[in-house]
Amino acid sequence: MPTLSIIIPVYNEANTIHLILDKIKSVVLTGNMTKQIVIVNDASTDATKEKLVNYKQENLDMPIQIFNHEVNRGKGAALHTGIAKATGDFVIIQDADLEYDPNEYNVLLQPILDGFADVVYGSRFMGGKPHRILFFWHSVGNKFLTGLSNAFTNLNLTDMETCYKLFKREIIQSLKLKEKRFGFEPEVTAKISKIKEIKIYEVGISYYGRSYSEGKKISWKDGFRAIYCIMKYKFF
Repeated sequence: MPTLSIIIPVYNEANTIHLILDKIKSVVLTGNMTKQIVIVNDASTDATKEKLVNYKQENLDMPIQIFNHEVNRGKGAALHTGIAKATGDFVIIQDADLEYDPNEYNVLLQPILDGFADVVYGSRFMGGKPHRILFFWHSVGNKFLTGLSNAFTNLNLTDMETCYKLFKREIIQSLKLKEKRFGFEPEVTAKISKIKEIKIYEVGISYYGRSYSEGKKISWKDGFRAIYCIMKYKFF
């Protein structure tokens, strides 16, 4: 029976981690596909570590694996750890906040299960799903970065920066990923675009974005890093 590995990088999400895990628990994957939940705690300074231990003990029916970084190394580094530990047929990235809905896993899985795709991106900018209205300049920045990435990769994505990226495991584990922080998105996009005859699809997803007061962590500095990564992984 196929398995979906769900990689969750976590940093100071004590208030929401149980909520996203409850959502993941409730999802019934297509064809009764099983789950592997890989959580990487990136040296959180709040009660995240304790909350994770308690949640696992209270939900022994969930296939949860927890890995802890001793020092904070960044989201990208947490993803590297999680990807290396994945054993499922497919791998999806899941943020620990509540911005993305695990009930849409099956939407992302379908193009792969139908034999069309090797990689599927969940786009916040296509389809008729709900989207929280937040920051104008964030949306401009996302579209600019996606357009710049497309120019260098020759792809026509609408949302390169999306969290929801689903891969066949052998593809994502074949990449030598280096970015430790928020450069993961442009780096992984650049590197999969170089794989010969790779089949990349997009599907529309909903988006329940957070404000900074609600815990959003990405900043304008990460945007400049993304620009650097887009050019770096094209030419070097």
